[in-house]
Amino acid sequence: MGKPKIRFKGYEDDWEQRKLSDIYASIGNAFVGTATPYYVESGHFYLESNNIKDGQINHNSEIFINDEFYEKQKDKWLHTGDMVMVQSGHVGHAAVIPEELDNSAAHALIMFRHPKEKIEPYFLNYQYQTNKSKKKIEEITTGNTIKHILASDMQEFVVDITNYDEQKKIGSYFQKLDHLITLHQRKCEETKSLKKYMLQKMFPENGNCVPKIRFSGFADAWEQRKWIDVVDISTEMVNPTTGEYDNMPHIAPGNIESFTGRILDNVKTVKEEQLISGKFRFRPDDVVYGKINPQLGKYFYATVNGLTSADAYVFNGKNGLKQKFLFALLQTSDFFKYSVSVSKRSGMPKINRDELNAYSFLMPSEEEQDRIGSYLLQLDHLITLHQHKCDELQKLKKFMLQNMFV
Repeated sequence: MGKPKIRFKGYEDDWEQRKLSDIYASIGNAFVGTATPYYVESGHFYLESNNIKDGQINHNSEIFINDEFYEKQKDKWLHTGDMVMVQSGHVGHAAVIPEELDNSAAHALIMFRHPKEKIEPYFLNYQYQTNKSKKKIEEITTGNTIKHILASDMQEFVVDITNYDEQKKIGSYFQKLDHLITLHQRKCEETKSLKKYMLQKMFPENGNCVPKIRFSGFADAWEQRKWIDVVDISTEMVNPTTGEYDNMPHIAPGNIESFTGRILDNVKTVKEEQLISGKFRFRPDDVVYGKINPQLGKYFYATVNGLTSADAYVFNGKNGLKQKFLFALLQTSDFFKYSVSVSKRSGMPKINRDELNAYSFLMPSEEEQDRIGSYLLQLDHLITLHQHKCDELQKLKKFMLQNMFV
């Protein structure tokens, strides 16, 4: 019938096409109907479509049912290695029942149980994630507002099958990829949470003049400063049509991820953008801040030379204010609340120079500023590393899904 483009060594046989009803003795619906009267605060975990996404079971939302309702569904309990598929909404998303969910009850899912032959469920689970299978599932999907597939249609659904040993290798390979992706996603989220916590604790709050968390060796009170006295807002607007800036990146608010300072991968050069209107020039260590819609939190710490939109400001500290600390200051809840509150005017929300110049804040010694700013930028670097690794693994998984299946 065919062979995949990429295979593990030692496998050369053609794959076969099989209906799912030839593989599973039971393909049918989990309980369909009103289950809310049986919901309890704690009890038996009730698997629903919300828990099935991208080939995995999540616990982003959890519903529990009482003993009586759970026992009534005994003939539909799911066991380790069974498969479930979302039949309404984000149809086609499937998952394998792991050991910890053995004897689970489910609601409004298609269940694949009692295999007639040796089948590696993870092999099928990843096959459903290929473009080929997604397209085939889409073809049997009904409904305009809410998409829906039938268990009877899935009985006739044709999959590509190889020998059990190759199935296991393929399933295991993608499980390992998913594990690595999850690992980097978790590290990324943990580091983001740490940064959020440290931003709250490394700056004074509630009228205090010292923060709750400090690096050792610092004990002096922070001092009040006014923005206008310690920050220069650049007026260096340049003409992008001269050719002098052609190879520099043009980084506007639309190229910046909100609240992280991460530059997105949609940046183009000045020449590619064919810019004609005046732009602000920035250099390494400058702090760039989007002045339109400050509630979106668009800012970044420059590491290269470039141009930015007239909808952004280029900041430089003076009179003892260090650049890294200034960048950290923009990310505090105090500055965010201030920027949003003063920008609430008719039309497009925007913070102007006078409003910025009126802002006041507490500032420590230059040495402590450096420590705080560098620490938070290191966390940003870690977040970016994990995010980048995650993106790379996702691309690899996508490529291998299209090439390790027929």
